[in-house]
Amino acid sequence: MTPVDEESPVPREPDSLDSLEERIRQTVHLVSRLRQERDAAVGEASEAKAGAARLAAEVKTLHAERKQVRARIEKLLEQIGQLSGG
Repeated sequence: MTPVDEESPVPREPDSLDSLEERIRQTVHLVSRLRQERDAAVGEASEAKAGAARLAAEVKTLHAERKQVRARIEKLLEQIGQLSGG
């Protein structure tokens, strides 16, 4: 005899329907977890891109500063050379 759901007078097959319900619950849980992981990964990627942009700007600034320092040192070396040669 097949079990009868107390809310429904229609007999149901316990194995297949219960199994389907459980698989659906597991799938819903999995999709929810994957969405949370995706959202976290998107946030981390956004932070990483912002960090990369900051570092690129810093490198550009450091290159400009290095160029200025090099020019100043070359000017100082020219002045020293004039003292020695002059």
